[in-house]
Amino acid sequence: MTAASPTNDYLKRILTAQVYDVAVETPLEAAPNLSHRIRNTLLLKREDMQPVFSFKLRGAYNKMAKLSRAALKKGVIAASAGNHAQGVALAAQRLGCEATIVMPTTTPQIKVSAVRSRGAGVVLSGDSYDEAYAHAQTLVRTTRATFIPPYDDPDVIAGQGTIALELLRQHTQPIHAVFVPVGGGGLIAGIAAYVKALRPEIRIIGVEPVDADAMYRSLAQGERVRLAQVGIFADGVAVKQVGAETFRLCRAFVDEIVLVDTDAICAAIKDVFEDTRSILEPAGALGVAGAKVYAAREGLRNKTLVAIASGANMNFDRLRHVAERAELGEEREGVFAVTIPETPGSFKNFCALLGPRNITEFNYRYADARAAHVFVGVQVQNRGEVAKLIDLLARHGLQAIDLSDNEMAKLHVRHLVGGHAPQAKNELLYRFEFPERPGALMRFLERMSRNWNISLFHYRNHGADYGRVLVGMQVAPEETAAFTAFLGQLGYPFWEETHNPAYRLFLA
Repeated sequence: MTAASPTNDYLKRILTAQVYDVAVETPLEAAPNLSHRIRNTLLLKREDMQPVFSFKLRGAYNKMAKLSRAALKKGVIAASAGNHAQGVALAAQRLGCEATIVMPTTTPQIKVSAVRSRGAGVVLSGDSYDEAYAHAQTLVRTTRATFIPPYDDPDVIAGQGTIALELLRQHTQPIHAVFVPVGGGGLIAGIAAYVKALRPEIRIIGVEPVDADAMYRSLAQGERVRLAQVGIFADGVAVKQVGAETFRLCRAFVDEIVLVDTDAICAAIKDVFEDTRSILEPAGALGVAGAKVYAAREGLRNKTLVAIASGANMNFDRLRHVAERAELGEEREGVFAVTIPETPGSFKNFCALLGPRNITEFNYRYADARAAHVFVGVQVQNRGEVAKLIDLLARHGLQAIDLSDNEMAKLHVRHLVGGHAPQAKNELLYRFEFPERPGALMRFLERMSRNWNISLFHYRNHGADYGRVLVGMQVAPEETAAFTAFLGQLGYPFWEETHNPAYRLFLA
C-alpha cells in the first residue's frame, strides 16, 4: 500500500470484501419527522439492523475470512467490551474456528452472555479496554492465535467500507454529506476511502463526543493524539487514541469532525425512535446528532444528508438517563436557579411571569428568611427563549442563572436541592465516575485520609459501565497537597465543582 494512492488500493479491497456470509445489506431509510424539523432530507443507514445490531461484524468477518486454514485452526483472539466482541464471535461461529474474547472485568453481564451465546470463550481481565488489550496480546504470544483488531487493519477497514458501497448504490441522487460516528476510525476510514474514490463531491463528516474527541484533536494537530481520559457515555467510541492507518486515511479523505455533547446524543436517540420506533445506542446516534448540529451551523436547506446509525446495543437501564436529557438536547427545556423573595405569594408571582410555559420540575426547601433559591425546569421552544426568560425575570427583580449546560446541576443537584450544610467547613466538592464493580467505593474510601470527612455523597447510575458520584469532603487548607496526591493516585475520572454556582446556591 502506498501513501500516494490509498483510494485505488481500498477501492479494490472494498469491492472484493467478504462480508455477506454474516452481514446483511441494511436499508437506507428516510427520517421524515426529523427531516421536516431540520429542513433537509435525512436518510438513516440502518446498521443497527445487522444480526449483532452493529456494523462491526463486517470488518471482523472480512479479516477472518482471509485467514489461512492453518491460522483458523489456531483460533482468534480479540479485546473488546462490546460490538467488536460480538462480531468476532459470530464470524468465528460461521467459520468454525475458536474465538477468545478478552473483556474488562467491568463489562456488564448482558454483554458477556451475548458473546458466550455465539460460542466464543470469554476471559475477564483488567478494569479498562487498555488492560484487556494488553492481556489479549499476552494470550496471542502464548497461543499463537491471530489477533483481530477492532479498527486499525486494512481488511477490517475494507469490511466497514462495504457500507459505502451499499449506500451509493441505494441513493444515486446528489448527497451533500455523510455523517459517521468515530471511535478508533475504522468505520469512517472505510466509508471515506470508497466515497471519495467515486463521489468526491460528497462531504464526509465524522462525529465524536466532546469528551472523546481523539480524531478531532489528532487531525487538528497533524499527528495522533492520545487522550488522558475519555467520557464513556458513548462507550462504543470511547477510544483514547485512533489507529495509525485510520488516521492516515482520515487525513486524506475526511472533510471535518463535528463534536456533540451528551444532551445532543440523547436527543438524537429520541429523534430516531420517533421516526423508526428503534432505539440506538449512544455511539449509534452520533451521526444523527452531528447532522443536526452541522445543518443548523451551516444554515442548510433542502439538502440530502446521510447519517450512519451504527449500532443498537443499548442497556435498557440507560434509557432513564436518555429520556431525562433528551429534552435538554433538543433545547426544549431550560433549567434555572431562580432567587425569589421568601414572602407569601412570591411563587405565584413567579409562575405568572412564566406565562403558559409548562414547569417540568420545581425543587425548593426553606433555608433563609429573606430569599429562596429555587431549582426549576421550564419547557421552552428553543435556547433563545431561555435568554429571553432570564431577561424577563430580571426586569421583575428576580435573579436567574441558566443551568441548562451545567453538568453537575443536571446530574446531581436537581436530586439534592435543600441540602444546605452551614456546619460543613472547608468543604470541597468533586464529581467522579466510579467503575461499576464490587469494591469501587471501598477503593475510594481506603485511599482517603482519615483527616477528611465526607460531608455529601450522591450516586447515580444509568445502566452504564460506571456510576456518577458527587462527593463533598472537608479538607483543611494544610491538607491540600495530600488531597491533590490522593486525586492523582485514585485512577477515577474527576472534576472539581467547588465553585459551581449550582453548588453555591443549593448545597454549600
